[in-house]
Formats: sequence, C-alpha cells, structure tokens
Amino acid sequence: MRLSILRRACGSLRIHPGSRGSGVAHKCPPAGPAGCRLILRPASGSSSGGTSPREAVRLGKKHRREDGRFESDSSLKKVVQSTKEAMVALQRKNPSIQPLLAIIQAGEDDRLLEINKKMAGKIGLNITQLCLAEQCSEDEIIEEVLKLNEDPRVHGVYLHLPPASLTSRVLDALKPEKDIDGITDLNMGRLVRGDLSKGFVSPMARAVLDLLEKHDNQLEGKTVLLVGGEGPFASALQCLMEKSGMAAVKINWSSRILKQQVMQADAVVLLGSGKMDVPSTWFRPEAAVIRCEPDDHAAETPSESELWSLTAAYRTQNVVRSCSRWIQEQQYRPWRLRNLKLQPLTPVPSDIEISRAQMPKPVDQLAQEVGLLPEELEAYGRNKAKVRLSLLDRLHAEPDGKYVLVAGITPTPLGEGKSTVTIGLVQALTAHLKLNSFACLRQPSQGPTFGVKGGAAGGGYAQVIPMEEFNLHLTGDIHAITAANNLVAAAIDARMLHEATQSDKALFNRLVPSVNGVRRFSPIQISRLRRLGINSTDPASLTPQEVSAFVRLDLDPSKITWQRVLDTNDRFLRKITIGQASTEKGQIRETGFDIAVASEIMAILALADSLEDMRNRLACMVVGTSRSGRPVTTEDLGVSGALAVLMKDAIKPTLMQTLEGTPVFVHAGPFANIAHGNSSVLADKLALKLVGQDGFVVTEAGFGADIGMEKFFNIKCRASGLRPNVVVLVATVRALKMHGGGPNVSAGAPLPQEYIDENLSLVAGGCHSNLRKQIQIARLFGIPVVVGLNVFKTDTQAEIDLVCQIAKECGASDAVPCHHWAQGGRGSLELAHAVNEAASRPSNFQFLYDREMPIAEKIRTIAQRVYGADDIELSPAAEAKIDYYNQQGYGALPICMAKTHLSLSHMPDKKGAPTGFVLPIREVRASIGAGFIYPLVGTMSTMPGLPTRPCFYDIDLDPVTEEITGLF
Repeated sequence: MRLSILRRACGSLRIHPGSRGSGVAHKCPPAGPAGCRLILRPASGSSSGGTSPREAVRLGKKHRREDGRFESDSSLKKVVQSTKEAMVALQRKNPSIQPLLAIIQAGEDDRLLEINKKMAGKIGLNITQLCLAEQCSEDEIIEEVLKLNEDPRVHGVYLHLPPASLTSRVLDALKPEKDIDGITDLNMGRLVRGDLSKGFVSPMARAVLDLLEKHDNQLEGKTVLLVGGEGPFASALQCLMEKSGMAAVKINWSSRILKQQVMQADAVVLLGSGKMDVPSTWFRPEAAVIRCEPDDHAAETPSESELWSLTAAYRTQNVVRSCSRWIQEQQYRPWRLRNLKLQPLTPVPSDIEISRAQMPKPVDQLAQEVGLLPEELEAYGRNKAKVRLSLLDRLHAEPDGKYVLVAGITPTPLGEGKSTVTIGLVQALTAHLKLNSFACLRQPSQGPTFGVKGGAAGGGYAQVIPMEEFNLHLTGDIHAITAANNLVAAAIDARMLHEATQSDKALFNRLVPSVNGVRRFSPIQISRLRRLGINSTDPASLTPQEVSAFVRLDLDPSKITWQRVLDTNDRFLRKITIGQASTEKGQIRETGFDIAVASEIMAILALADSLEDMRNRLACMVVGTSRSGRPVTTEDLGVSGALAVLMKDAIKPTLMQTLEGTPVFVHAGPFANIAHGNSSVLADKLALKLVGQDGFVVTEAGFGADIGMEKFFNIKCRASGLRPNVVVLVATVRALKMHGGGPNVSAGAPLPQEYIDENLSLVAGGCHSNLRKQIQIARLFGIPVVVGLNVFKTDTQAEIDLVCQIAKECGASDAVPCHHWAQGGRGSLELAHAVNEAASRPSNFQFLYDREMPIAEKIRTIAQRVYGADDIELSPAAEAKIDYYNQQGYGALPICMAKTHLSLSHMPDKKGAPTGFVLPIREVRASIGAGFIYPLVGTMSTMPGLPTRPCFYDIDLDPVTEEITGLF
C-alpha cells in the first residue's frame, strides 16, 4: 500500500490524553492555533477534488460589504457560535472527551486541511489527516475507513476523494454514524425521509443553501438549476432545495436547452463542469451563481473563502453532534424487547422438537433490544454471541437490578428442574409482566450430556434455544479450559523431566538463552526471581546458589495435586500411570484425569471479576509442593501468561435467548458437589447493569440449597460483593415423596407406583423434613424464600395445595405452583408475582461464618448449621493439610465442601433431614487461584463414569438436514 509521508512517519493513529484540545499523532509535530493541536505535515500546493470541491460564487453587489466579503459571514458566525456552545456543554459533562475529525484524502493538497484546521481551532476539536497516494486503490481506501470505523476516538470521517473513488463499496464500508458529510445510503435515505435525528446532512449542501437564502430571503417557489453533477452531494443539495420549497431542476452540460434553462433560473449551481463554462451573458442580472468545481488555477476569492469556511463550520458541527450522539449511545438504553410467541401443544412434544419449532431472533437483534452496543458483541454464528467486558465500564454508574437465586431441595438422581424454573421465571417476568430480566445459567458439560443426565437447557416450553447449540460446544469455553489445564499438566511433567536430566548450568542456559549475544530474563522469570528474594535482573550476576534456586522447582512427584482433564465421563481415567515410554527416561508416576468442569480453571472463570483478576488467579494456582515443602505455582512454572491467553475469550459470557425471546447469559459450569456450582460472577454483573434498577437477574445454584446455595453465599457473594434479594427454592412432589419415605429413584428405571399415584402422607413427610430444612438453610443468610413447586403431570391438586401450605408454615414468604414446562412463561406468572413481591421487602443478608475463623471451625459450622451433623471427624491426613495451609497463609479462605448432592449428610441413601451423624473429612485440598479450601467428605469422585445405557445411544444426526436427534 502506497501512503504519503504522513502515514509512513506517523504509523498508526495515536491520540494521547492531555489537556483540552490535545491529540497529537505519534511522532507528528503539533501545528495549528493554540488550544487545537493537530496531526499535520508540511502543506503542498496541489489540489484535489471529490466531495469538497471549491466554489466560485456570484451573489450580486447588494450582498457584498465594503470589505469585499459577503453576508454569509453572519451565517458562519451563527454556526460557529452554536457549535461552540454545544462543545462547551458536551465537555462540561464529559471533560475527558475530545471530538476528533479524521480526513482521508488522495494526494497532498493542504488547502482543505488548513480551512478545517482553522475552524477546529475556533471550536476546540481535533483533526487528523490520512493522505493516501493519488492513485490509491479501492481496497486501500476501505482498509483505512474500516480502521477509523472501529476507533472510538474518531467521531467523524470525511472522505476528501475524487468522485470516482467514492464507489459503492467505499460508501458501504463507512459507518453512517461517522459519516459527517452525509454521503452514505442510510444518511441519504434519512434526509429524503426527513428523519435527521440520527443522520447527517452534507455540510456543502447546507452551505450552498445558506448562500441562496442570503441572496433571496424568500426562496419558496424560486427555480434553481443544477447543472451537471451526480452522486451524494448533488442528490443532497436537490433534496434540501425541494424541502425548502424551491423547484430544483437538474440538467446535463450537454443538454440542447441548457442556455434556455439558465436564462430562466433564479439561481444556478454548476456541478462537475471540468473545463466547461457558462457565458456570463446567459445569467439573469439578479441570479445567484455558485460554482462547485475544483479549479487548480483559479485564485481563491473572498467568496470562495466564505464557502469553504461555512462548509467547514457545518462539518465541525456534525462532528460535535456525532460525538454527542456517541456519548448518548454509551448511556443505559431502555429495553425494546420483541417477545417470541409460544403456542403450547398438548401433549407436550419432546424438548428438541419444541426448540426446533421456534425460530430464535438473530443474536445481534436481541443484543440491540437489551441495550448492547454493536462493538460489545462478538457473534458466534446467528444464534449466540460473546459479550465484551467493556460493558461494565460503560454502565459502571448505573444501579444494579434485583438479584434472584434459584436453588432447590435435595434432588432425586433425575433432577428437579431448577434450570427449567429459572427459564420459566424470566419468561414470565419479561414476556408477560414486561419487567426486564436476565437468566444466568451454567454451561453444561458434555460428560452428563452424553452420559445419564442429558442436557441442561431447561425443558418443555421453558428452554434456552437452540438447545443443540447450548448443550454441545457452545462457544468453546470448556475446550479452552481443557487446553489450559492440560498445558499446565504438560508443563509440570516436562519440567520434572528436564530438572532430573540436566545440570543447573544446562537448565539455566536453556531457560535463559542467549539471543543475538544478549541474555535476558522474561517478565515472568523476573517475577519468580522476586518471589525468591533475588533482586538482580542481570542473568550474568546471579550466584551459583541463586541460579540453582531459580532453575529448580524440585517438585515432589508424590505431592503433585494437578491432574489432566477431559470433558467426557470416563471412569478408566480416574487413575493412570504416565511416563512409561523410553523417551521419558524413567519419569514414571501415577496420576489421573478429572472431568473438565472440575478443573480449578473453571472455578476461576466463574469467580473472576475482570481479565486482570483472572490472570492473577491463574498465576496463583498451586500445582504441587517441592521436596522442601514450598508450594509451586503456575507462575513458577512460567505458564500463567499462556493460560490467560488461552482463556481470554472464555472470560466473556455468551448471550442466548429463551423460547419467548428473553435474554440469557451462559457462562462457566462448575459442578456443585465437587466445586462451587454457580454460573459466573461476570455474567451476573453484566446482567445486573443491563436490566436496570427495576429489572431482575435470575441466577442458578447447583443441586440442593445445602450445596449450591451455601457456596453461592459464602464463596460467590464474597468474591463478587453482590447480595441477593430473593431465594427461589425449587421443589417437586416426586422429590418430596422420596424424602417422606418413598422407595429409591434410579436414573433409567421406571418410577415406582408411589410416585405416580396420589400419596399425601409421603408428600407431608418430605415437606416436614427436607423442605423445612432447606428453607431454614436459606433463612440462615437473612434472605426471603419463595418456594416454587415444579408441577409434573402426575401431581394431583391435593398434593400441590399441601406442599404450598406446609412451605408457608415452614417459613417461606410464599409458595406457588409452576406450570412453565407445559405453558411457558404464562405458567410461571404466580411465581413471578411472588418473586416481585418478595424482592420489594428488606433483607438482612449475612454470611454463615467469618473468614478469619480457623479452617476446622468453618468446616464444623457448615456441617452443624447446614447439614445437621453433630460434629466433624478429621482424618490425620486432613489435619496435616489444614496445618500446612495455615502455615502457608491460606487459613482465611472460604470453604467449598465436596459432598454428595443426594443427601444432606455424607450418606447418599439417607433422605429427608438426617440427624445424629458425624461428618467425616477424609482429605482437605486447596484451590488457591479460585480462592477456597475444599474438604472431601466421604468418597467423592471428580471423574464420573458412564452408565450401562448412556444417552449417546439415542443421539444421532440426519446427514441430509444436519438435524440432531435424541438430545433432551
């Protein structure tokens, strides 16, 4: 690409922060009047054409003042004054904002720049000029336009190019909101329609119209002849004239009746004449004549100067307006959500049939409806998109909406429908009550999707759509976690191999190689030196002892806690032996695989509140212990920066929608029994800003309230600083019957008859045991509880009424049946009203324990007050780990219990609300990057296995339609 001296000297456009009017491009000297520093180069004398041609003006002697200037001066003063006032008002509210006009031109004609520079100095805005070669190609122009489109510092782009260069592709590339010369199709259409609230009118056309008004105050009914000229400027001029009541007649230079038309016209505007001219004898004595034509040889006259200045004034006015609109766009936007209509069928079809029958809105349309800006969206196909975290900066001053947590009673192995209730609730709030709401859900693991549980997109007429995309891959976050986790594992074993087979000197030479004769530490290596207490940054100055400390992590193979992960249920990877190839030189050790969502990196993704926070947490992850007893981190391994790179896109929540077109964030997916079991802090924070002060964010905690909800309060709320307004506790008649003494429920087996027939005794038993206990757990934290009974088709009205009655007696602020599975949002209206009512009441949130309590006491508090245990029993290994963590300074971390989700106790077969048991703690581990200690209760596996008949038996693909079958 051939660029002028300006581009070669300046490189990329850089506007540096500073005082009012600052903004000098990198390496370019300041120029222009004080208070308006510009990006310039020495002026040249050649001229250029295009959308800013020079004009020769004849308005008659009665419009000329004694100094030879024209009455358009008064128009110029008015435009300058009004623009100055707008600029002052803009910067009074936004002192850090400096409007910037970017000019793209072919060639190096500085006359236009000088005029615009002078006008910018009067107004107080910045200008940058990009000079392309005179014979620049269409692609070169488009490349520069696209760069300016995406530069948030640029508020207006002026294409000072020959008419032949203003092709459709070039005009289509320019963002209409930065098209301050009004030449794009959208701005032209707005002008024709008379809708200028978002568009711009050609500054040249407005200047010409001003001159005509000065020539004759009464323009209505006058005839103006436009001679020659095509393109946006001519069209804009004709449109403005006609809107002012003039008769605008266009004629070609070659027309036979040109002389006749000129002699009859009250005003003549000559466009694109080239070397052609009109004899002065053709014009009527009092006719106004304006020549809009580049003239390389004509000296600038006072009239030309007035026109150029007036055009520049209108152009700067458009830049200031563009900047004001941009600022307005950054403010919170009221929602304009178009809901999707549901037509529920009876009997209810399969989940995938329902999902496929509803056409989702394009995700960019959904984003616009909920107030997201185009630049905040990264689309992944038609139906889903990542949302950039810059949204938090844009809306940081906006108040948060109301925060609702959906938890549940202790579930059966079949699940009780928390996701379905969450989706039904937001569909009711937004599609039916017209209250803004966002659902925040976890991304499902493919292990359970192909194993026994199936997908997690909801069910029936309360789903996230398309459910296939939701359940399979989504935007690749879990794959990114898998890659990052396994990179750490590879780094551990590789480092152990190299330390075992090389001397200190050889290790140092390879870790800090000489490049072109210079040896330097990388930034991450300097961080390790600092942690070791070595202040030198010169590799040659290290002592042999310092070299040895630097190069040797000396990991103890028996104390490595980091495992590889895979997003598949594979029981045979729970314990494996690695390093058996001869190339690994005898570095054999036992290790294992976890399921990907059990990775500490998943927990970090869910708890981080910024990219920087995630980077810092990733660096703090402890992967094992050295033989001297020191913790070894990913920062010590030198891999933490690479982990952040792998996770940089995963940190952005994914936007999707429900069956009724309401918005959903899907982000992170830690299990609740082996991790903290909640969607991400960032998804919740983004959603709380988007819904507005009166809106609702409904987020879900995994499994029962004793697990997911307790961790939500004690871990997630500590990390986020957020406080919920309401807890929705999901119950089912099926689960209550199980807790009331019903027979076991097994996945894949037919339900016993007790769960199909009415049995009020079993229901009451479950309500007075498990439901009562879970309500009490929620109230420990000072938050009002609404019980949502997820109704199944086998439930009787008597059973439903009994559950709601007992729930209120047990302390719930309300208890309502939910029919969203069969009816969509309309079936959850009672729940929506109850949540809205409860959210308006004051709450008294409190944590269950103080972080500074001893680790064992925090575990005991959870066991006794949440699970109902008499006490805890720490194994010797657990006690030793607690002592070690206290020595390392980890004692103040919150607790994340790894416990079965099938019982309040550690015994899966003990239903209801067991008492009189001692909770055994067999081991205690730490996720330092995530920020919690996790005790293992009983026997907990971090890698699920496949059942005899996994879900994958029913999943298939139609090769013709590419439709997926069998997902649920």
